[in-house]
Amino acid sequence: MAATSGFSASFAGLKMDSLLPCKSSSLRASPFQIRISQNRRRVVERGVSLNPRCEVVSEVLVQTDKIDSRASSVSALEQLKTSAADRYTKERSSIVVIGLSVHTAPVEMREKLAIPEAEWPRAIGELCGLNHIEEAAVLSTCNRMEIYVVALSQHRGVKEVTEWMAKTSGIPVSELRQHRFLLYNKDATQHIFEVSAGLDSLVLGEGQILSQVKQVVKVGQGVVGFGRNISGLFKHAITVGKRVRTETNIAAGAVSVSSAAVELSLMKLPVSSHATARMLVIGAGKMGKLVIKHLVAKGCTKMVVVNRTEERVAAIREELKDVEIIYKPLTEMLTCAAEADVVFTSTASETPLFLKEHVEGLPPVAPEVGGLRLFIDISVPRNVGSCVSELETARVYNVDDLKEVVAANKEDRLRKAMEAQTIIAEESKQFEAWRDSLETVPTIKKLRAYAERIRVAELEKCLSKMGDDISKKTRRAVDDLSRGIVNKLLHGPMQHLRCDGSDSRTLNETLENMNALNRMFSLETEISVLEQKIRAKVEQTQK
Repeated sequence: MAATSGFSASFAGLKMDSLLPCKSSSLRASPFQIRISQNRRRVVERGVSLNPRCEVVSEVLVQTDKIDSRASSVSALEQLKTSAADRYTKERSSIVVIGLSVHTAPVEMREKLAIPEAEWPRAIGELCGLNHIEEAAVLSTCNRMEIYVVALSQHRGVKEVTEWMAKTSGIPVSELRQHRFLLYNKDATQHIFEVSAGLDSLVLGEGQILSQVKQVVKVGQGVVGFGRNISGLFKHAITVGKRVRTETNIAAGAVSVSSAAVELSLMKLPVSSHATARMLVIGAGKMGKLVIKHLVAKGCTKMVVVNRTEERVAAIREELKDVEIIYKPLTEMLTCAAEADVVFTSTASETPLFLKEHVEGLPPVAPEVGGLRLFIDISVPRNVGSCVSELETARVYNVDDLKEVVAANKEDRLRKAMEAQTIIAEESKQFEAWRDSLETVPTIKKLRAYAERIRVAELEKCLSKMGDDISKKTRRAVDDLSRGIVNKLLHGPMQHLRCDGSDSRTLNETLENMNALNRMFSLETEISVLEQKIRAKVEQTQK
């Protein structure tokens, strides 16, 4: 109990804002990302805090971690009961993003953390089973693995999610902390809006990430844990992504990862060989299909496609009737690679398709095509082992190497990005206002419940005085009368507790009305709601 008391005393004396991890620049960030990040405060935790107040809390949390998990949960509940003035109990649930992207972590780490789309619901369920997590969503692509949560406590929630990531990936927590980034509330909101708008992508304005954000919403529908806050956040992000692309024309000339892969291959080939280079595409899924389309757009009229089945290849062939697309099964993959100058890989295989021993025996590429066989691997996990790079006859490029393609037209990209930032700032305010407006919902429910209790009690008194021989019609009439009176009395207060969040003045007035009603009727909404949430979590873990 001494450790718990110390925790309560230390925590109560601190402002929550001072507990945020110290700001740091992203690893391997491009000038574009650095420029963009100046428009907001990004929180990137490196595991060591320069803020002495942060260190105090860290020491206390370490002590708390030594307590049995059940006792720790119960002590947190006791805090809620005994310290109503504590900021921890009054703080609204926080939106947090815990992620690793192409800007902060190498592909070797990202591929271990990658979660297939089919497993997103399971991941959401496991995340929401953690003590301090209410809602969750997973955005896992070749360039990023980001987990969005609504946390009852920022720091405990981050700790639980990080440990979950370490457990599922096999990567030590200490190593994850070196490469992850953490963003809270407004920063988290702005980040997902930038992601959806294509501002955080390797290729500015690329459209594939918007469809991936849409897929998060599609998969999350009906999944317990993909709640109102997270669902609203991602739906608003889709709106932002569409608006940015429409109003700034940021996607004009921009390309997807697949298109960037094609651009990179052409950059590495002699110009004279662009029309004659032999192209091999392994994988006919979404990414593979886009590679094929971009090759065709660059003038390629013949290519070989290796896939498990011919069905998808036949559909692509039907769509691109003027192009010669030759299908080959996976069993002939090495034979096809021996006859190709450029090999694009885009499959869901969890083990490499090409290793050093597979490639070193392949016949050399003609000098007029550069003399080197190019492997453009856009898969995560990677389809081409890094050991292939040791060969003098081959060159391997993965998703991290696509940065070369985005080096052109820097000024134009930045101008469009600044225009997009103006839109994102406006949309962020609207989302935060909408989220603020949700604070009145518990008050509305409690006020209705409070009035209903009084109505029912007074109705019973009235009916008891009228005797047992009154008719059902009379009973119904009296009941309807009491309901009508209550509804009319509540109409005014309810109207002043509702707003759509679009007008900041109206929102401020609404929140003032909410606080006034909480005081007048002793509803204690914020504290009781959080207490109920943590109590539910405690009961869940004790089962």
